Amino acid sequence: MGLTIGVDVGGTKIAAGVVDEQGAILARTRVPTPADPQWAVGAIADAIKELRGQYPDVEAVGVGAPGYVDRARSTVLMAPNIDWENEPLKVRIEDLVDLPTVIENDANSAAWGEFRFGAGAEYEDMVLITVGTGIGGGIVLDGRLHRGAFGVAGEIGHINMIPDGLLCGCGKHGCWEQYGSGRALRRYGRERAAADPVRGKRMLELNEGVAETIRGVHITQAAEEGDPLALECYDELADWLGRGLADLAASFDPSVFVLGGGVADSGELLRAPVAKSFEKYVVGGPHRPRADITLATMGSEAGIAGAADLARV
Repeated sequence: MGLTIGVDVGGTKIAAGVVDEQGAILARTRVPTPADPQWAVGAIADAIKELRGQYPDVEAVGVGAPGYVDRARSTVLMAPNIDWENEPLKVRIEDLVDLPTVIENDANSAAWGEFRFGAGAEYEDMVLITVGTGIGGGIVLDGRLHRGAFGVAGEIGHINMIPDGLLCGCGKHGCWEQYGSGRALRRYGRERAAADPVRGKRMLELNEGVAETIRGVHITQAAEEGDPLALECYDELADWLGRGLADLAASFDPSVFVLGGGVADSGELLRAPVAKSFEKYVVGGPHRPRADITLATMGSEAGIAGAADLARV
């Protein structure tokens, strides 16, 4: 199959692109996600039609949608950020654009993009961990996307780390993303700066002296400058991420973990302590072969390229 269109649907934007078989994005468009979930389907279709007008030989469409997608790659079972429930997205898109369409979870699409064209391209088994506001991810085993019996595997951010721990947005307590995400990093910075304003001086300076609204960018800048308290925040975040990777290694035994998402844009500031933490917690000690831990390379293009490529699979 030749050219396909990949669509990455987010809570605030819909990004789409024409993608060739090597993962290159030849044309792209971006539109806001409508507030009304029923209008969102039309917005996706309009983006596809716009791109097809430039490349009429496009053969299929892949849509990366947030939330749970059924095993048939057809229906969005639940997407809280768009308020979809049992949305027959495949049928509706195909009716509007007259192209074969595949629906996939957005994190799975990004994982497939990194596996096919990015940091995972040299491996057969890969786990992508996206560290942003929450934790997302996708799993590739033996060169195939692992979707599970019902199509909803890979919700790794909701692995329970602490029984009766912090309340998560999913409604449960103690989920991994409450301790290893960008939201957690902000909390660590705010709590430390408020508790010790002297040691938190640099982070406070970057936010006009207010501890309660310190953001990740302030913590990252201070850490890059070598600020000890900001580096402690990163160490705590990395400790929780390493714990989670050790659990995933015990379950899936991948050859590589790929770190993506906004927090991973900090590069070695995150990757190095995560790798150290993983060494600390992984089961098997010196007898266990070690998975590589590397940084994602495709950024926001992974979701588009991955969704487009999954339309070929």
